[in-house]
Amino acid sequence: MRWALVRIALAVTSMVVVAFAVPLGMVIQQMANDRALSNAERQAAAIGPALAITSDRDQLERAVASTDAGAGRRIALHLPQEWSENPGIIGGSRVTEADITATVRDGRAVSLSVEGGVALLQPIAVEGGLIAVVEVFVPDDELSAGVGTARLVLAAVGLALIIGSVAVADRLGRRMVRPAEDLAAAARGLGEGRLGVRVPEQGPDELRLAASAFNAMARQVAGLLAGEREMAADLSHRLRTPLTVLRLNAASLGEGTAAEQTRQAVDQLEREVDVIIEAAREHRTALPEGMGAVPVEDTDVTEVIRERMDFWSALAEDEGREVRLAGVEEPARVPVPRAELVAALDAMLGNVFRHTPEGTAFAVDVHSGDGSNAVIVLVSDAGPGIPDPEAALARGHGDGGPGSTGLGLDIVRRVAESTGGDVRIGQSVLGGAEIRVWLSRDGRVGGRDGGRHRAVRRRARA
Repeated sequence: MRWALVRIALAVTSMVVVAFAVPLGMVIQQMANDRALSNAERQAAAIGPALAITSDRDQLERAVASTDAGAGRRIALHLPQEWSENPGIIGGSRVTEADITATVRDGRAVSLSVEGGVALLQPIAVEGGLIAVVEVFVPDDELSAGVGTARLVLAAVGLALIIGSVAVADRLGRRMVRPAEDLAAAARGLGEGRLGVRVPEQGPDELRLAASAFNAMARQVAGLLAGEREMAADLSHRLRTPLTVLRLNAASLGEGTAAEQTRQAVDQLEREVDVIIEAAREHRTALPEGMGAVPVEDTDVTEVIRERMDFWSALAEDEGREVRLAGVEEPARVPVPRAELVAALDAMLGNVFRHTPEGTAFAVDVHSGDGSNAVIVLVSDAGPGIPDPEAALARGHGDGGPGSTGLGLDIVRRVAESTGGDVRIGQSVLGGAEIRVWLSRDGRVGGRDGGRHRAVRRRARA
């Protein structure tokens, strides 16, 4: 497109320059001719006063020699044949006698082409009604004086116009082509999987609209893929909960071929789930931050905790774990989808069973005081604790033990942050790890501090 615009500008400007330059060059030539002939007419008119006052040949010769054309031997005076005392020609003539006779007969000035230029024949009336003819020779170089320079200037101006139009067309073409090239490059990048690619909204209005539409499409695609991969990772991680139960039950089957095959099948299934989680996690790291949001709905935290504790309490009883549950009598609703809250709670409780020895006690406390903007969920255990809390909260660094995928506490963190809260890891009163989850009731971050202080006081009293 860029070179097409340059060629169009070159062709159009060239035609315009030719259309104006050729007639203008002809006009310049004609003006030079007219200027030279006008000067010759003035030279001829200068002889008129001398012819009017005298017919003496010597005086006429001096009058002819006094002119510029006479000094250059470019003027001739043809005297009437009736002047018997001095007929003939003064100066050198370049025309024929027939030309002089025709000029006398017609009585008007005429210019004739002669060798080396043009001869102007100017009839002048003299005494007795006779006609004398003044011949002025105009050489070719005087007829074209200044024409070459004018044509060079004209050609330079035309060339400058052509170069200028080509430069302007190239700049305009680049202004149009560069955004189009950026858009094409971004489209290729998006097709290659670079979901963070965006196009600067610049150039003509049409390309700006195209870039804006592309960016909106890219954001939508990235959001859809992010949501899909998050869902794949989170759903895969939720499978860890029943897998944990299967693994523990398989361990209690004793010896035998069927028991061993069951344990191997559970291990293989767990490895396959880990592969799915790892692949989804790797894909997510390449996505733009903040993509993949899900619709928000209110869920009763205490109801979910009671339901999930019914499930985990049975497994805890099998392993001889002491369980304490507190603060779930009153409803406490938060803007989190139920499935997300279940996944977060299962992730925390699953970590307790997976990373602490059998017989380790644990507790779940809910704090949601009247008028408080925050709901605080505490999951604590009497196990060995978490040596690196920051790494445990970072997606992909593991939850703290073999077989960990690094998604469990990251799920909890994202659920908390979706409401404007956060997650803290510390030491519990039982001696092990304590996961404190702040959930804002209305999504405002500022409402969690008061809840935190009350939670600390209540935990201290517990």
